[in-house]
Amino acid sequence: MQDRGTFISPFSRPRCVAAAAGKTKLTHPGKAILAGGLAGGIEICITFPTEYVKTQLQLDEKANPPKYRGIGDCVKQTVQGHGVKGLYRGLSSLVYGSIPKSAVRFGVFEFLSNHARDESGRLDSTRGLLCGLGAGILEAIMVVCPMETVKVKFIHDQSSANPKYKGFFHGVREIIKAQGIRGTYQGLTATVLKQGSNQAIRFYVMTSLKNWYKGDDPNRAMNPLVTGGFGAVAGAASVFGNTPLDVIKTRMQGLEAHKYKSTLDCASKILRHEGLAAFYKGTVPRLGRVCLDVAIVFIIYEEVVKLLNVVWKTD
Repeated sequence: MQDRGTFISPFSRPRCVAAAAGKTKLTHPGKAILAGGLAGGIEICITFPTEYVKTQLQLDEKANPPKYRGIGDCVKQTVQGHGVKGLYRGLSSLVYGSIPKSAVRFGVFEFLSNHARDESGRLDSTRGLLCGLGAGILEAIMVVCPMETVKVKFIHDQSSANPKYKGFFHGVREIIKAQGIRGTYQGLTATVLKQGSNQAIRFYVMTSLKNWYKGDDPNRAMNPLVTGGFGAVAGAASVFGNTPLDVIKTRMQGLEAHKYKSTLDCASKILRHEGLAAFYKGTVPRLGRVCLDVAIVFIIYEEVVKLLNVVWKTD
């Protein structure tokens, strides 16, 4: 008789089950686009305050003296000056951008990975990295760069004495009027490098962990807790791997972007005037946000795909 009191960890690696193994079920890119878009929209509504604090700390260049003394002080000053809703200034620009961003990311990744798998349908870690790189580059060009430029300008605008942007569409209109379409593509090189490396690292880690977990059964179901745990690890790896690029991108997209001639010029000026530590400014709030962000996105994505597999037959 089976012992009902025995605890079976959802993280245990499966033993050899070659007999039960079959070809991996592929995810249709259309399902990936729908699931990715929904996951991105929900995730940003949950994690935006930490993104706001991270961006404020990165924009708070070493002044005489700095405006903020740390994460807590940044939150305190923002709430005192603008209320709790101040922590959500610029949210609209990210909501409008996060849905297509995640849709493009997962749609492109599934499209590329479906063509990169071996005969058994398995995707190895190296190919997962390359597919993630491709997805990151395309999302950077199509969505992330203009979205992030508007977001950073919104947040930076609020910290000025006389804010001039009244909302998302007003802000976009003013930016284009003053700088043209090019004004929404500031820091494109840094954004492509950041997003490409971001998704390459995340999908490499996720692919490696999923292959380890599933062992010889590529269709083994994954508990949402396992998916979230793997996502958090992938998110942490990407933070430590490319925070310097995130700092450079933020500076290039701020209201003082005119101070820098190029991505390389921005990096050299930060190093010369602020030191190496400046490249990791905002790492703590970014670490918390990204781990939660990636965990939430992968959980929602995987669960929505499971639902779509029931109601949308593509085999």
